[in-house]
Amino acid sequence: MSKLPIIGITLGDVNSISVEVIIKTLLDSRIADYCTPVVYGSPKVITYWKKVLGHPDFNLTIIKSLDQIHHKKSNILVCWDEDIEIKPGEETAIAGKYAFKSLEMATKDAKEGKIQAIVTGPLNKHNVNTPELPFTGHTEYLAQQAGTDDYIMMLVSEDLKVGLVTGHVPLSDVAKKITKEGILRKLRIMNKSLQNDFSITKPKIAVLGLNPHAGDNGLLGNEDKDIIAEAVKAAQAENLIAYGPYSSDGFFGSRQFRNFDAVLAMYHDQGLIPFKYLAFDDGVNYTAGLPFVRTSPDHGTAYAIAGKNEASETSFRNALYMAIDIVRTRHDNQDIKQNPLPFSPFRKERFRIDF
Repeated sequence: MSKLPIIGITLGDVNSISVEVIIKTLLDSRIADYCTPVVYGSPKVITYWKKVLGHPDFNLTIIKSLDQIHHKKSNILVCWDEDIEIKPGEETAIAGKYAFKSLEMATKDAKEGKIQAIVTGPLNKHNVNTPELPFTGHTEYLAQQAGTDDYIMMLVSEDLKVGLVTGHVPLSDVAKKITKEGILRKLRIMNKSLQNDFSITKPKIAVLGLNPHAGDNGLLGNEDKDIIAEAVKAAQAENLIAYGPYSSDGFFGSRQFRNFDAVLAMYHDQGLIPFKYLAFDDGVNYTAGLPFVRTSPDHGTAYAIAGKNEASETSFRNALYMAIDIVRTRHDNQDIKQNPLPFSPFRKERFRIDF
């Protein structure tokens, strides 16, 4: 890319560790050598938190619109001018309101192509969700705004990539949402993302079962053999390299995941518990299938340590790096497709040697 990608950063819940990990990440000015960060929020919130964290000299370049952006610097786009009450560690309606405002404005700019990616700061679904504005999570909101059902929530680390068939749904509803078509669709999306976003030419994907011991051949439920196994067969018929279903306890316990490029789990905790156990400090949440790039740290608001200067910025920094990498990878792949090298098959005569 000739220009550095513009990466939007949502402020998240102002009472949580979100602003802390953002500030700690952007304290390293070398970030601006790889992207142009734009925080969507309020300079007043940044001023409050930089004092709490003991970084009074930390500054962001204040802009009122993206036309004023300063490349080679970290920027903050003013999304509101009013003062808001900040109560570290507390869940408040005010924090939810402004977390959504930040997200809404960044999403609008991403949809319009003004920024190349969004890194979302942690927010609390409970104080964002209202009767007037139903909200179940970043992933679902961004997919709805992008106008697509072809997306998948993925957790990504150096050693493990996990995608989910079902996301933020009650466990009691999971089984009825497991269908052959739904699994096959998620496998297609995951396979395409691994190729286009992570440059894995022929991804090898493991598919987990739903029931204990992957149903034990029908003894503990029929979904595994009647639905999941059939979806895997259908994927293989489309030349996807997919295997399963695997019993999740043995699969992770024996570290079989090391033999695969990614793992497709049937439901939220089945995939996220082992992922966070193995990669809690440095994992990244990635929404594959969107027209724009979205990443986030793999942790939540962590109210218990908010304001104590104890939060690690590692996951957030990795989320920013991954957003940069995926933007570049997509751009490079697009260039290759638009300007392919000419190819003509060799004739045998070219290799003939006369003695």
